Amino acid sequence: MKQHISANHATFNPQLYKSFVGALGAFFEQECPQLGGFRTRQVLVKCIHDMVLKFFPETSHMRPGQITWPTVHKDEKGSYGKSMKSTRLTNVVLDLIQQQDVIDRAEGKKLRDIKKEAAGRLCRQAFEQDGCMTNAEIAIILKISPPTVSKYIAEIEIESQTVLPRRGTIHDMGPSLTHKKIIINKLFIEQKTVQQVSRETYHSIRAIERYIVAFKQILLCRQKGMNTEEIAFSVRKTVRLVKEYEKIIDEYKDSNYILAELLNLEVGIESSIEKTINSMS
Repeated sequence: MKQHISANHATFNPQLYKSFVGALGAFFEQECPQLGGFRTRQVLVKCIHDMVLKFFPETSHMRPGQITWPTVHKDEKGSYGKSMKSTRLTNVVLDLIQQQDVIDRAEGKKLRDIKKEAAGRLCRQAFEQDGCMTNAEIAIILKISPPTVSKYIAEIEIESQTVLPRRGTIHDMGPSLTHKKIIINKLFIEQKTVQQVSRETYHSIRAIERYIVAFKQILLCRQKGMNTEEIAFSVRKTVRLVKEYEKIIDEYKDSNYILAELLNLEVGIESSIEKTINSMS
């Protein structure tokens, strides 16, 4: 019996080294013996193999005009000073070119408008696959500048009164007056619930609550006659951030909204029954 097993081992075991995993294990064993024993090498081989599958997925079912792109996972938590090497990534498939793009070019649609629509499309497609794009990534893919991407996205958000899902908004990173204004407007002017705004703007409920607190704090300080620097010190926000909220408040004032009523408005929170109904609709 032992001889039979030994013969099978001698016959079939060498086939293991014809695979990527086997060849990589053999490479480490021969060229990097300092890495440790067999089990240690197998752990390293598995990690590398998983990374290869992640960054080089199967492309046999990809359509013409599609690309794969590694981007930050939408559930990753952003924090100050956190490097990309410490950030969780995911691979997404994006439509760089759609058939409609070809039709639009043939019909004489402006290239600017086509790229603008593509910028919005890349944001949405990445988010649907658990990713979140940055302006820099979109700029690289579309071969335009990051400021141009920012301009396109701001126009889309203003025109549609929706917030595009991208890293700056999902992880609440970087300045973006447009999405702050849309969120505040949905909460205080349209009087939507926290949960509704969370779903419509791709923000967490905690992030929405921060917007409510910041807006009310800064509005109250403005009502008391405090200047920008005094407000920033009082609410422990940067002067730049306070100015963004002040701009929104000034626009409401110019539109004849009664600021005292906005200050006293209680933002709605859905009950468990309402959450269930809305999730089914």
